[in-house]
Amino acid sequence: MKNGIHPDYHMINVVMTDGTKFQTRSTYGKSGDTLSLDIDPRTHPAWTGGQQTLLDRGGRVSKFNQKFGFLKK
Repeated sequence: MKNGIHPDYHMINVVMTDGTKFQTRSTYGKSGDTLSLDIDPRTHPAWTGGQQTLLDRGGRVSKFNQKFGFLKK
């Protein structure tokens, strides 16, 4: 391995959306920094199975649904 090309790998604090905290190793920020998550597996519909709402900006969602709507179950 080459010396001096890898980022510093250190301990940081992570705060989930519900306020729970844990420590992990990361290249984010400096040692001891806090990373506050806006989206995490406890709240995001992709992990919770909830319904996701899409904003139709410029008709993109409508256009997609017209083109690929036949794939819906």
